[in-house]
Amino acid sequence: MEPVVQGDDDPAESVDAVVVGSGFGGSVAAYRLAAGGQSVVLMERGKAYPPGSFARTPSEMGRNFWDPDKGLYGLFDAWTFRGLEGIVSSGLGGGSLIYANVLLRKDEKWFVQESPVPGGGYESWPFSRQDLDPYYEAAEAMLRPVPYPYQDTPKTLAMETAARALGLSITRPPIAVTFAASPGEAPARNRALAPAPYGSIHGDGTVRTTCTLSGECDIGCNTGAKNTLDHNYLSAAKAAGADIRTHHDVRGIRPLPAGGYEVRYVVHDPADARPGLLEEQVILCRRLILAAGTFGTTFLLLRNRASLPALSPALGTRFSGNGDLLGFVLDAQDPDGVTRTLSGSIGPVITTAIRTPDSTDGGDGRGYYIEDAGYPSFMNWLLETGQFRQVAKRAGKVMVQLLKDRLFRAQRSNISADLAAALGDGRLSASSVPLLGMGRDIPDGVMTLQGGRLAINWTLATSAAYFGRMQATMQAIASELGGSFKQNPLWWSKRVITVHPLGGAPAGRNSSDGVCDAYGEVFGYPGLHVVDGAAMPGPVGANPALTIAAFAERACHRILQGTGGAGQRGGLDDAGVRPGASNEPFEGGRYDGGTYDGGPPRALVPDATKGAKAPREERTLVPRTRSRSLGLPGAGPGPGPGDAGGADAGGEDAGVLSESEALQEAEIEEETELAETGPTSVSFTEQMHGWFSAGVSDPEKGRGLGRDRSRRMMFELTITAPDIDAFVRDPLHPATAEGYVLADQFGGRLPVERGWFNLFVKDGGPDAAGRKMLYRLWLRDPGGTPLTFVGHKDVRNDAGFDVWADTTTLYVTVLRGHLPPPDTATAAATAAAAASAAAVAGAGVLYIRPWDFARQLTTFRAVGPSPASALAAFGKVFLGELWQVYSGRVTGKVTGRQ
Repeated sequence: MEPVVQGDDDPAESVDAVVVGSGFGGSVAAYRLAAGGQSVVLMERGKAYPPGSFARTPSEMGRNFWDPDKGLYGLFDAWTFRGLEGIVSSGLGGGSLIYANVLLRKDEKWFVQESPVPGGGYESWPFSRQDLDPYYEAAEAMLRPVPYPYQDTPKTLAMETAARALGLSITRPPIAVTFAASPGEAPARNRALAPAPYGSIHGDGTVRTTCTLSGECDIGCNTGAKNTLDHNYLSAAKAAGADIRTHHDVRGIRPLPAGGYEVRYVVHDPADARPGLLEEQVILCRRLILAAGTFGTTFLLLRNRASLPALSPALGTRFSGNGDLLGFVLDAQDPDGVTRTLSGSIGPVITTAIRTPDSTDGGDGRGYYIEDAGYPSFMNWLLETGQFRQVAKRAGKVMVQLLKDRLFRAQRSNISADLAAALGDGRLSASSVPLLGMGRDIPDGVMTLQGGRLAINWTLATSAAYFGRMQATMQAIASELGGSFKQNPLWWSKRVITVHPLGGAPAGRNSSDGVCDAYGEVFGYPGLHVVDGAAMPGPVGANPALTIAAFAERACHRILQGTGGAGQRGGLDDAGVRPGASNEPFEGGRYDGGTYDGGPPRALVPDATKGAKAPREERTLVPRTRSRSLGLPGAGPGPGPGDAGGADAGGEDAGVLSESEALQEAEIEEETELAETGPTSVSFTEQMHGWFSAGVSDPEKGRGLGRDRSRRMMFELTITAPDIDAFVRDPLHPATAEGYVLADQFGGRLPVERGWFNLFVKDGGPDAAGRKMLYRLWLRDPGGTPLTFVGHKDVRNDAGFDVWADTTTLYVTVLRGHLPPPDTATAAATAAAAASAAAVAGAGVLYIRPWDFARQLTTFRAVGPSPASALAAFGKVFLGELWQVYSGRVTGKVTGRQ
């Protein structure tokens, strides 16, 4: 692919394939495509974790979470939604860094075919166990799972004993942990492992040892015994030539006319504890592989729907937590009342799996697995000290005894027994073990954007029978072990915790049934693939890691074995292309713009998941003084509609922050000078809220559909008349508009790149007194696709008192591309004609709420030598125009619509 030259004349980087994410889908894709001879760049937002680098101390653990806005670049990424909590990983190796190692194949009869239900809630797998079996074998050969080999681990023996007594089927599942120094040897702890033939992505000096049975699999394996993806697929990918990049966070994607995709991303700096805005960067690829996990991939697709208008309506549906449920066996005892030792902190996290069959294979109801779930040894101390009453009682007894010794001078100098008594016998921690359940819950969760943030609407209610059966089995296991069963504390608030989120971009047989096909290729977008848990069309049932890896293996085999030409290169669906926009290949490394002009780079917030709640506002990397003029009377020449802004978007070594500070200082100096010598400006801030729908052109219809489907839009704009005298003289009353539009249909919060406002314009219709307030905003979605927000308030003298409704109701149409405003006196009619000729992305109606109007009145500002007269002049124009429109009502003359 020929490089595209950006605004700074530096060609954009281009490769055969970009892989987003390094989990079980992304790692497989990076290795297989690189080994197949393709140039591959893998982008992972987190950092690498060589053996010995995982957090262990309290100070390390306190920063071991992912929130770059707060300067946190750690391993755990915690989410909260309606009905559930989610915990996923951020780091090179993805979920393999914190999963519990189990590599089970999905049960053959659990690839069910259910009738479609609108909005999800059904499973219809477009591939079978037979389709995946060869690829299961390929993944197992790389990950090398083995059953747990030790025969003296208390929790393992206890689970097997209980299962046999209850007549349950139990196995030791294959787990991706190395127990022996070489194949065929007996297991032994802490033995050095030979380097892999493809080396280590962490360097030649990386040392791995066999499992020490520390129970630390879920917080990162510091010995390297866990066969995480960085030790196999990713190391092999690097050896095959893949470019593995950490701290790279993908934000935008859009198809290119000549085939392939543009990917927009930022680079995090973990050394920056207080990050500012990050400069957006661009890479081009023939093929784009999305593997950022269920949350990450679905969020990315939802944010970029304006750039990918042909995405299936199934996007966001069939979410499932894979039926995850956490329970606890506490205080187990033998039949004679003696404490039964379970020692949950000894061994890897999971050593056994109890399988309860599904109705498809002879069971009653939806099938599930229950596995022992160990934990690190420091959790034993937390468990014991968490019993505040018992701890206080023991400590009190010791203090009393020591006080007696002092007061009565008892001849005791050895107090070892007293200290032992204070610590206690550790009975609770020794006799307890967590239980982890998973299986075929009902995949009826729906993932959407709300205020630019990822939201999931999921409830326990529809899967209540499934969870009830699983809890009954856990209770039976606890009773058989002589212990008590305790629920996850969140259960009482009807919430669960999932570590296996699935769905959101489900595979299907067509675009009505799924987002991608049986090989993960997105319908309507050749060369765009989803190869992670988001593509699962329902719960896997068993631990899903191996099934995701096998799915990715199969997808990559299809890519490498596929036919050449456009299908191999990737391509562009024509949906939503503005008439007249170029769809020709790149000429001499340049593309002429049109609908697909990505514009100058932007300065983006460190964490895109915060949406409208982000602490900073994103912006385009051009000086505001250039964009504010907009070619208005009395202002300097502004950039034309196709101009990237003229600024050096690439920046120097000082980075975005220093550039921003310099611009702010320059603006302050300029505004100070203008306030003393220049024209007087008037500004106010307006906020409007309403309903909006994509894919419709009639604002009223968009409002109705948006209200029915809870699709909202709002904006906050600062309207500025830079020169109040010119504003008053010009019959179009032009002003600038700055701020943002919040529209989840287009990815959330979109900064206004350039904005026009006209206070009152004659509409050119039969009502000579009628006026329109015009709004035109240039926006750009996260993928870089340009959009034009066109709105008008229809101010005319209808029957009844309608001044409030007319001046607070805005009819909105969003168009594809950046369309400049008309420059004639018949601006309203010309704008309507231009809108009808453009590709419409959506429409709706916005309103000013009474409390927002009250706040708006407090935002009027005048800057310059004559602020009071400027505000008076603005008010005179506003009220005078209203009088022109509505004076007929006062004199008994009614014009316009009746």
